[in-house]
Amino acid sequence: MRGRKSLRSYRARARLSSMEITPRNILRHELIGLKVRVLESRVRSQVGIEGRVIDETMNTFTIELNDGRRVKVLKKDCTFLFTLPSGLLVKVEGKVLIGRPEDRLKRRVRYW
Repeated sequence: MRGRKSLRSYRARARLSSMEITPRNILRHELIGLKVRVLESRVRSQVGIEGRVIDETMNTFTIELNDGRRVKVLKKDCTFLFTLPSGLLVKVEGKVLIGRPEDRLKRRVRYW
């Protein structure tokens, strides 16, 4: 029995570590490190901001621009275009990203 349990847990860990970020599961993954672009925003000066997500809080993203500057962007006011490691582009409304990153994993999202 003991050997089976450890083998099962090993397989589960291996499956989780090899999970790719896809458009279907992006909300359940870490967004820090992904390339992002602000497509739409209530704040006109934020439209077109492009860079890499370096920090995430409950309501904001901190984006490092290509020139090294850092900008905080409210999630609820924007629509984002994320570039996945595979090169796919995924459009996500900021409303569905609101919340602490660790709680977003637990939340069920029906449509986004």
